[in-house]
Amino acid sequence: MSLRDRIDSGKLYVEYGHPDPADRLLEAELRRQRDRAKVLAFAYNSTKPSRVRRRNRLLHKLFGKIGDSAFIEGPVYCSYGCNTFIGARFYANFNLVIVDDGKLTVGDDVMCAPNVTLAVTGHPLAPEYRCSGAQFSVPVKIGNGVWLGANTVVLPGVEIGDNSVIGAGSIVTSSIPADSLAVGVPCRVVRRITDEDRQWIRRGVPVNADWRG
Repeated sequence: MSLRDRIDSGKLYVEYGHPDPADRLLEAELRRQRDRAKVLAFAYNSTKPSRVRRRNRLLHKLFGKIGDSAFIEGPVYCSYGCNTFIGARFYANFNLVIVDDGKLTVGDDVMCAPNVTLAVTGHPLAPEYRCSGAQFSVPVKIGNGVWLGANTVVLPGVEIGDNSVIGAGSIVTSSIPADSLAVGVPCRVVRRITDEDRQWIRRGVPVNADWRG
């Protein structure tokens, strides 16, 4: 099985040291992509907030796709960038970390609080694999309208359904259905989000009628 096939199928792989010429070409391409992501992320994180156009251009270069009206506070860090596909009106607060050795898909109107980590890649428990540089990558998908609370970590293979909210400090190890409030380590669904939630800012505090100004 080729290196490309091992990566795409979620099997163990090592990114370097292959004898096959085709695998060695892919190694070189992966190294180029990783280096490019580091350069672009560094440039974005070093650019003044007032230079809006430059920051937007850098985001479009960094990611495989990023939609209209997206905004990332920075700093942001990516393994590859080119494997991440983000929808419109995305917002990320400080210290967004994306480990995207495989495909990461983020929908429209997604919000990330500070210190969110989205990880497509992991390592086996047995140390001999890790010591040899082995890893696996399984796609992650974040639906539309999702809010990820501060210090949330989303792990490989997870899908989060539309409009769900992940509470602060959660580690999401398995998929979360749409319209759910989920929290914890590991993250678990607490309840569904319903029409009644439209009446409240938070528990005991009703939505003020003039919230639009």
